[in-house]
Amino acid sequence: MTVNFDTRSVESSEATEIYISATPKADAPPQRQAQEIFSGIREILRSKAACILQERVFATDNVMGIISDVRSKEYGDIDDGVAPSLLVGKEGKCGPISGVQVHAVSSSSRPEVIILDQTLCGRIFRVPGLVYLTLSGISAQRFDRPELTAEGRGTQANEQARAMLEKAEAALKQSGADFLSVPRTWIWLGDILSWYDDFNHVRNEFFTERGLVGEGNRQSMPASTGIGLSPSSGGSCAMDLTAVLEPTDSIQFLGAVGKQQCAFEYGSAFSRASRAITPAGETVFVSGTASIDANGATTNIGDALGQINTTIENVRAVLRDMHCADEDVVQVVAYCKTTEVEKIFDDSKAALAWPWVTVVCDICRPDLLFEIEAAAMPRK
Repeated sequence: MTVNFDTRSVESSEATEIYISATPKADAPPQRQAQEIFSGIREILRSKAACILQERVFATDNVMGIISDVRSKEYGDIDDGVAPSLLVGKEGKCGPISGVQVHAVSSSSRPEVIILDQTLCGRIFRVPGLVYLTLSGISAQRFDRPELTAEGRGTQANEQARAMLEKAEAALKQSGADFLSVPRTWIWLGDILSWYDDFNHVRNEFFTERGLVGEGNRQSMPASTGIGLSPSSGGSCAMDLTAVLEPTDSIQFLGAVGKQQCAFEYGSAFSRASRAITPAGETVFVSGTASIDANGATTNIGDALGQINTTIENVRAVLRDMHCADEDVVQVVAYCKTTEVEKIFDDSKAALAWPWVTVVCDICRPDLLFEIEAAAMPRK
């Protein structure tokens, strides 16, 4: 077996939430790794009578075709037609596949598929007192024009970002929701270092128009990750999100928590964390977090181990403030700028028994080498 599976489950009277993290533990042919990953996930889901709510695949672009083919074959009738988010990064120490994350639910109720523009793009799950929604791989239609200048391509990326947000909003409205119902977003940004500031401007403007931020509003910014992974379908950006339709107004947004202050003060419209009711209890979503001080400045510049240690402590500080223990963490991604950073991280990650998935990609600043996002379900 060349793959490691980490499964975390939380039960309630209405549902069981299951988080699966599948990661290669040794370099092996991608076909073999993919078969072991998806056959293993299939067996876990079947053994728990569970259905997928959200799924992400992290790999290099040249193996995405293999992954999609193997996934379809191995999943068989458990595949409801909603594609996972296929996210393109750089090759890591265990080869071109970095890992697969699945969030699933087992209940007498089954998720319903969401269709937008004739595309299956998400799921909605209903039990008494709760309506929970996920969207995956939301992106604007590609309108690449290779003749454009660099400035023109930047404008095009901004247009795609705006269209992506509007498309996600349309899917939410179709289910009777809006962005005020969203505790967590994930923004996948190809070539992030060339346009992250521009993306922030687009998002800030959109959230201000929708009443999520701004004077007189309640500052309802979702927790978020903005990271340098490209959607495999092409284009400049894509996004995943979760939403809580019922109970209404139940999400707690924390602009500042732990050791870090509000990111909106330096131009990024996201909360450091959020807390939301989910099918089996409550989930704390910790945004993408890095070695950044209370004033928003990068620390430990040029020191990978220093950034790793500071980032982990920043995440744990958020978890402590949200009354979450280390064993409550159900999903986590560590983003490393290079394979050298990944190797340094490997030497230190064993100290925390979190369900690590490690991905090599660019972070949102040139001087940032490392970032972590996490989700935790505190036991009552």
